This record gives sequence, structure tokens and C-alpha cells, in this order.
Amino acid sequence: MFIQTEDTPNPAALKFLPGRPVLDSGVADFTNRTAAESSPLARLLFEIEGVDGVFLGSDFVTVTKGADKSWQVLKPMVLGAVMDHFTSGAPVMEAGAAAADDEEFSDEGVDEEIISQIKELIDTRVRPAVAQDGGDIVYRGFKNGTVYLNLRGSCAGCPSSTATLKMGIENMLKHYVPEVQSVEAMM
Repeated sequence: MFIQTEDTPNPAALKFLPGRPVLDSGVADFTNRTAAESSPLARLLFEIEGVDGVFLGSDFVTVTKGADKSWQVLKPMVLGAVMDHFTSGAPVMEAGAAAADDEEFSDEGVDEEIISQIKELIDTRVRPAVAQDGGDIVYRGFKNGTVYLNLRGSCAGCPSSTATLKMGIENMLKHYVPEVQSVEAMM
């Protein structure tokens, strides 16, 4: 088994491509060992000292390291754990485990067409680009002209995420949806 790695814009995150599907649909974001209970792969990765986050996509695994750790030390251990998992035949997610999506919110009386347009732009223009960098972005809400988004995977904590939100996503949404005044990240 050959596992490729790709740098991400976030120096604390590295994208691992095992050359086979990871998740059949959706994504899963684990920010600590306790949250990883539903994923044998994520649990195995959290056993490595210095792993602070695991994000699973359709064909990749993004691992976020602690600030005091070096990729030079962690990368071989993560590669070994990913290889061990996929050669073992264990599932990536346990049966019945579902990713929990946070509830959405909006101002009362907001036209559903506006929200639908915002979601479509995020899903078709933003999410594919963010996935290329080992992350994900999810619509959370629209209130008082502000779109709230949740950054996950390599995007969470990325030094360039603020620039991406303001210069890229905010400008695009303002252009296509005049009701949008700003974009903010939610943790």
C-alpha cells in the first residue's frame, strides 16, 4: 500500500491519501480522543502522542499536530497507523455512527431562497476547493446580514483561513447575494 501525503495551507495539518475511499459520504471531524470513539481509524491516530485532530474525507485523512510536535517525527508514525488500519480490514467508522451536524440558524422571516443560494455557492464553489486543502467548510447560519461558517480539518486554525473567509468567500457571496454583508467563522 502506498500512501501519498500533501501539505496543506495550515502548517499544523498534513493530508494523507491512502489511494482508496475513506468515507463513502460526508466527512467526519474529530477534535479529541473522546470524540473519536465512533472511528477505529481516528482512535488509532489519537494514540500517537502529538496528534491533536483527525478529519476524514471521501479519499483522504487530514491529521493536525500539536504546536510542540514536528512532522519529521509524527509523519512516519501517522503513515504507519493509516497503513495498519487499512490493511487490517477494520471499518473507518463503526456501524451506525453518524456525523453530527450542528443546527442551522437564521433571522426570522429571511427568504429561504437567499439561504438556498448561499448554501449552493458554498457547496459548489467553496467546498471542493477547501477539500483539496484537506478541510471542509459548513454553512451554519445567516443572521443580520452575516453568514456563519464552520471550518473543519486543515482549515480550522489555519493562518490563512481569515484571508480565505474575508477576501475569497465573503467577496464571492456579496457579489452573488446582495443581502450578505459579511462572513464569520464559528468554532
